[in-house]
Amino acid sequence: MKMLTQEDLIQIRRDLHQIPELALEEFQTHDYLMKEIAQFNQEFLTVRELPKLPTAILVRVEGSNPTKTIGYRADIDALPVTEETGLPFSSKHEGVMHACGHDMHMTVALAVINYFSEHQPKDNMIFFFQPAEEEKCGGLLAYEMGVFEGDWRPDEFYGLHDSPDLPAGTIGCRMGTLFAGSTEVDVDFIGTSGHAAFPHNANDMVVAASAFIGQIQTIVSRSIDPVRSGVITFGKFEAGTIRNVITGQAHLEGTIRGLEQSMIEELVARIKDVAEGIARSFNCEVVPTFEQGGYLPVENNPELTKNFIDYMEENHGDQFKLTEPAMTGEDFGYLLSKIPGTMFWLGVEDSHPLHSSELSPSENALEPGVKAIVDFLEYRMQQEA
Repeated sequence: MKMLTQEDLIQIRRDLHQIPELALEEFQTHDYLMKEIAQFNQEFLTVRELPKLPTAILVRVEGSNPTKTIGYRADIDALPVTEETGLPFSSKHEGVMHACGHDMHMTVALAVINYFSEHQPKDNMIFFFQPAEEEKCGGLLAYEMGVFEGDWRPDEFYGLHDSPDLPAGTIGCRMGTLFAGSTEVDVDFIGTSGHAAFPHNANDMVVAASAFIGQIQTIVSRSIDPVRSGVITFGKFEAGTIRNVITGQAHLEGTIRGLEQSMIEELVARIKDVAEGIARSFNCEVVPTFEQGGYLPVENNPELTKNFIDYMEENHGDQFKLTEPAMTGEDFGYLLSKIPGTMFWLGVEDSHPLHSSELSPSENALEPGVKAIVDFLEYRMQQEA
């Protein structure tokens, strides 16, 4: 049996940081987590693997006198980012990095399981080590596979995301939406290619796509209530092959963000309107496609979140902060659309933002973060279901 110390937490985090893996490829990460869990007291634990989602892990902790089941989720995948931190424990996997801090998420979850393996909880607990948060919607995949059924269905779900903007160890949360929902949008433009010297014989899709992007910039500024929040960004524009050929094709890739699902739907409808207008204006074909998957807004359950905030303010007041919503996406929103729960921040105090190649979360966040979470979960178990 192994009780994790602060030194253990730091070592685990550094070990995980060195083996980042992309969505649905987290096999080395999975094996590392299984090895750590196997060292805990097994008396109250049941570990479940999923053949159809082979990098996922579920751990059930049997309660002593359960009236409910509390779920806790930690995401395990990394990003296609080349690390530039210069740390001695930098990524060993070229072009892949834990640039969103999921190594911190996993470490905290292991510590919480470790605590409850030695201190049997009153209520049942389910811990979900989730693959594919960054893409491929691992939460949705697991839910649609029927993972959370019977004894494996939480009555309420909790999860954290690290925040470089908050002091190390700070817990941040808010009522309502914590993270925006996001939808991927691709737009294809189909016209007629031709020689640069004879533009009247071609239909230039660089011009059509450029006009489309210009029109898109008016949607948020002129079609959306300014007190609501929405974002449309096109980060990729592909067109043409050589300077003296007018291209008949162009391709755009972008993202839509909104704090409410209704906002995302409004933005999708307006993009379709602009696409139809550009198609008519330039006598071409404009084909937008949209994919949201499981990236719904992370809408915290009102009752559970008030309970969480009240507890933190009263018992960890110097460690807690009410926060504003963020336009970043998180597929925990899908699980919260099916099971009530709360997502919160853990401050990791860094000058570099999430997804940066230089992100270096403060390991001083680990111990106070674990303590605050364990304290809350024990308090929550003393409340009626």
